[in-house]
Amino acid sequence: MTSPATSPATYPDSYYSRSLADDRRRPALDGDQQATVCVIGGGLAGLNTLLGLAERGVSAILLEARRVGWGASGRNGGFVSAGYAQSHDRIRARVGADAAGELHRLSRAAIDLIKARIERYDIACGPLTPGVLAATWFRRGHDLPRAAEARNAALGGRLEYWPVDRLRQALATDRYHGALFDPDAFTFHALNFTRGIADAALANGGRLFEDSPVLSVNRQGDRHAVRTARGRVLADHVVYCCSGYLGWLHPRLAWSTIPVGTYVMVTAPLGDRLASAIRVPHGVADDRIAQDYYRALPDGRILWGGYVSAVTQPRHLEAKMRAAMSRVYPQLADVPIAAAWPGTMGYATHKMPQIGRLAPGVWYNQGFGGHGMNTTTLGGEVIARAIAEGDETWRLFQPFGLTFAGGPLAPVAAQTAYWLYQARDGWRAWRDRRAGD
Repeated sequence: MTSPATSPATYPDSYYSRSLADDRRRPALDGDQQATVCVIGGGLAGLNTLLGLAERGVSAILLEARRVGWGASGRNGGFVSAGYAQSHDRIRARVGADAAGELHRLSRAAIDLIKARIERYDIACGPLTPGVLAATWFRRGHDLPRAAEARNAALGGRLEYWPVDRLRQALATDRYHGALFDPDAFTFHALNFTRGIADAALANGGRLFEDSPVLSVNRQGDRHAVRTARGRVLADHVVYCCSGYLGWLHPRLAWSTIPVGTYVMVTAPLGDRLASAIRVPHGVADDRIAQDYYRALPDGRILWGGYVSAVTQPRHLEAKMRAAMSRVYPQLADVPIAAAWPGTMGYATHKMPQIGRLAPGVWYNQGFGGHGMNTTTLGGEVIARAIAEGDETWRLFQPFGLTFAGGPLAPVAAQTAYWLYQARDGWRAWRDRRAGD
C-alpha cells in the first residue's frame, strides 16, 4: 500500500487481529537497498509475488505502507475457492473455451499451491475447514442440478446439489431455495495465512519492510528508483500490488481499479444458540450481487460479511451487519456482536484480476474483486515466473486488461451500480414471493 504512515501502524480491531498467531513487526526501510525486483504492497498479491521470486532465487524487496495484511488480505471472510469474481460463462464468451479452461486450471492449481505452502511452511492459519455452500436466494433451485452437472463436466469440479430439504437441515432459514456445495473450497484464518506467507518469503531470502509507504517511482538510468521517506530501492523490475490502496502512485493503474468498501463482523461465542441457525461448519455465500457470506467459527462464533459500497468507513457498521444477519436468521437478532470492521477491495469493470506488464520491467498484480484469497496466489506465481523464467502465462489476462474504471468518479459509478443491482435483486425476490403466494 502507498498511503502515508506517520507512526507505526496497528491492525484494525477484528476477529483476525484478536487471534493472531504472532504479532512480530518488520522494520521500516532505512537507507538505500538494491534488488532485482521491488514489490510495492504487502497484501497477499505482493507477498505471493515476493515468495514466488524468493523461491526461485531472485533478489526481491517488498515495501508495505503499514503492516503486511493490513488491508483486504487480513480482513476478509477467509474463503478459498476456484474461479474468479467473473463467471466462467462470461470469461468463455470473451476469450473462448480453451483460454477460459486454462484460466480455470490456473485457479485450481493455486488452491493446491496454497495447501502445499501451508504444509511446507507450517503456517498456523487453521483449521482448514472444507466445503463452501453457494445458496440461491431466488426460486430457481430446479436449475441447480443442471448447473452442477454442466460445471463439473466442463471444469472437472465436484459440485454437489443440495435440495431445499437438505439445506434447511443444515441452515435453519427459509431464505434459500437450494445450494451447490463445493467440497474442494475451504475456509481459514486469513490474517494468519497472510503473515505466514510473509514469513515464508523471508525464510527464502526475500526482504520485507513495513511502515514504508512509497512516495515515488522514477527511472534512474536503466533501473527503477522506488523512494520512501527514509530510503530508496534500486531495482530492475517494479511490481505494483496495491489494488484498492494504490492512491495516485501510478495514475493509469489507479484509474483502472475501483476501490470498493465491504464489511465484516463477528459475534460473541453463541454456545447452544449457534445450532438454532447454523448446523454445519462450511462457509456459506448467496447468489445476490451484494451477497452475504458467513461461516461458523471453531469457538462457536459467526463471522459474517457482506455489502458493497463506495463508503469505506461507514457509520453504524455493527447495526448494519446485525440487520443483514437478522434478515437471514431472525432467531439471532439479539446476539452480542464482538467486533465489526470495514475493508477496501479493488474491482475492475470486467471483474477479472489485472495481471500483466505495463512496460519492460514494470508489472502489476491487482484488482481481485472480492475473490482474492486464491487469485492473489495465482497472480504472484504468474508474475514471479514471468520475471524469473520468462514465462508468458500472464498474457492469458491481456484480453481483460486495464480498462478505464471512471477515475475520480469511479466510487460514484460503483455506488450507483450497486444500488441498481440491489433494486434488481429486490425485484427478483418480490417476484418470487408473488409467485409463491
